[in-house]
Amino acid sequence: MALAATSLVAGPAVAAPAAGPCALPRTAAHHSLGLDTWNGSYTRPDRTLDAVMVFLSFPDAEPTTSPEELAADHFPATSRFYARASYGKFALRAHPEARWIRMPDASTSYGIQRDWDPSKRTAYLRDALRVADPVVDFSRYDIVYLVADPTAPGVDSDATKVVNFERPMRADGKDIRRIVTVFEKHPPDRNVLAHETGHVFDLPDLYHRPSDGKGDWDTYVGDWDVMGSQFGLSPDLFGWHKWKLGWLDRRQVRCVLPGTELLTLEPIAEAPQVGGDAGTRLAVVRTGEDSVVAVEARGATGNDAGTCTEGVLIYRVRSGAESGGGPVEVVDTHPSSDACWDTSVYPPLADAPLGVGETFSVPDERIRVEVADRTATGAWTVKITTGT
Repeated sequence: MALAATSLVAGPAVAAPAAGPCALPRTAAHHSLGLDTWNGSYTRPDRTLDAVMVFLSFPDAEPTTSPEELAADHFPATSRFYARASYGKFALRAHPEARWIRMPDASTSYGIQRDWDPSKRTAYLRDALRVADPVVDFSRYDIVYLVADPTAPGVDSDATKVVNFERPMRADGKDIRRIVTVFEKHPPDRNVLAHETGHVFDLPDLYHRPSDGKGDWDTYVGDWDVMGSQFGLSPDLFGWHKWKLGWLDRRQVRCVLPGTELLTLEPIAEAPQVGGDAGTRLAVVRTGEDSVVAVEARGATGNDAGTCTEGVLIYRVRSGAESGGGPVEVVDTHPSSDACWDTSVYPPLADAPLGVGETFSVPDERIRVEVADRTATGAWTVKITTGT
């Protein structure tokens, strides 16, 4: 069994309905944000998916929580997050196993930590699948969550992550390409499983990890996407992510050509009215072979109900940037101020959106964004001028 900590980036290209003049090409970068094609080695969240939760205990600890309690830490909250983010186009169904499954070795023997020794990680996954296989029919599930006893002495909550296989494992006649290993405390970090599940759908890490592990991790996007921080005040996925995943189509995405365009942007987190037009959710200006500037509205609704500020958010996307290497960077339209010091993960970007009556010229680009008005229904009237 060969394992890798990085994703299968060379997966087959599958036609994507998002292709157009502003759809960046998918590159070999880890979790590339190109969306002209879909990486066929990843599960696409365009239907109902079933996820199994397997609960693992160890000989050196007796669990003090039940599988039912740990399942409730993450579900139905994670399912609700994705139902809202996808506008009801995707459903995640969790199937928790009802009992603990005992691992053969002590928790301390596996060396569980964030930067896990590959051989020990391999041993953990090999043992976990071996003891679970007689109990779980893996052929029934699209996603696998291995949930470790959080009270075991060798369990490190910082080690929660998605592990990707260089070559798929086989269980019950099914290829398993990746597994979510969950080591969270009880109760867990907020939205942690929404973040990790995003990787299962080929979404990148949007945080910046300092080389020494110290300092601020949230300088790229702050609160503005769960793939940046699960603690964010505005955790709904960027419109670009929603376009990649197929939850926005060309009707909701405006590719802005040189000149001036006036458009109305519906808040990205707001559910469309039943039977109504979803409206424009994302405006995109192509700036290079693998780069765009994206513009979307963020409001206090849906997954963003706890947002610090409302307004029109501007961000850069680079399809050639690796996961964790800044594939998305929010543009701070108020660089001399900040907001929500007591709750924001990165206050300098908490007030990044533009408000009504404000105009901003994107640095190093011939792009000017003006917020002209806000409609009675909460949409934002925006004028975008490019090429001048």
